[in-house]
Amino acid sequence: MENPLLLQLVVIIATARACGLLLRYLGQPPVIGEMAAGILLGPIVFGALFPEFHGRLFAPESLSALSSLATLGLVLFMFIVGVELRSPEGVRKQLRSAGWVGVLSVLAPVGLGLAISPALYPSLAPEGVAFWPFALFMAAAMAITAFPILARILKERDMTHTRLGRLSLASAAIADVLAWILLALVVAMIGGGEGYGGFLRIIVGLAVLCAVVFGVLRPLYARLLRRYAADGCPGGFVLAALFIGLFACAAVTDWLQLHAVFGAFLFGACLPRDDRLLRTLIERVEHLAIIVLMPIFFALAGLNTTGDAFVGAGLGALGLIMAAAVVGKIAGGAAGARMAGLGWRDSLAVGSLMNARALMELIVIKVGLDAGVIGQQAFTMLLVMAIATTVMTGPLLSLFLGRKSDALPARASTPPP
Repeated sequence: MENPLLLQLVVIIATARACGLLLRYLGQPPVIGEMAAGILLGPIVFGALFPEFHGRLFAPESLSALSSLATLGLVLFMFIVGVELRSPEGVRKQLRSAGWVGVLSVLAPVGLGLAISPALYPSLAPEGVAFWPFALFMAAAMAITAFPILARILKERDMTHTRLGRLSLASAAIADVLAWILLALVVAMIGGGEGYGGFLRIIVGLAVLCAVVFGVLRPLYARLLRRYAADGCPGGFVLAALFIGLFACAAVTDWLQLHAVFGAFLFGACLPRDDRLLRTLIERVEHLAIIVLMPIFFALAGLNTTGDAFVGAGLGALGLIMAAAVVGKIAGGAAGARMAGLGWRDSLAVGSLMNARALMELIVIKVGLDAGVIGQQAFTMLLVMAIATTVMTGPLLSLFLGRKSDALPARASTPPP
């Protein structure tokens, strides 16, 4: 095929939407189906069934355009995640409780991730990658919680304004901030390439960017939005200014050898917490990113999977990863919730919510793959873990709460002490 881009888009988007609708019908978040579509389009399924057509449709020389579109989708999505990330209602009254859950739901899986890394390193670490960058990356991958997916699960169950829901949202925000800091550290370690001097340059550069974003851009854009988009609906001029700031911050972190998603997230987080602005950006930006661009990211992720991950010792490694991820998140989250004063059933429900990883995990492991800290086998295993842990969130939540979940909104409408 001389220029297969349009046909690639047809196949990718159609497969992603079909799988998303199927998973929604089965009571799961559609994003799980879209992530699974990436695996279906990869060498494990599509490539095995139709090797010749798959090889022509996704020929390596034709993937550069898809890669650019996927990066754009990631940047736009993480921008919206940054805009969406805000303190849940009543968070100040439960900051200490959320801190216990957030910190322990990171420390427990991080500890288990480090514990299993000596067994995984010999077979899964790419050649030339030292043990500690690999081990710390595995730890960071275990620690991620999908804040956007968790928020949607709670909203669908009418639990957003319950004590359990507010605690879970605040805890997930804290956990993700800690996990992303650890991930930035790992990527800086592996990407510096200039010894401690290069590592220091990256860390200093990131600190300077944060200072500029929150010290200069935040008040600047707040003033711009108040003056030209007071109703929360920015016109063409303001949208262009937002995109300039977004792509500039993404370009800086990409230049720092971290990843463009870090800059996109930081810029989104610096914008005013305005629900009207958020709704407008979701309509104008997120829908394009999720429906058109993110499926490309899933497909490219699927092309990086390998069936070798499920052969022989690979199954044992996958079992270790699954056990560390699930036990670490549920036990850590539940322990934190117990320390916050919740009963065991509610505490386990909080732990099961913290176990959802979904798209955020896929972004993390793609960052690790691009940085060279993991290879295709580890990437495939972590992708399977991300899908499995998110699929089990709903059933585990129903199991731990039982019929009580139907009464939660009415019974837990007051903020915790």
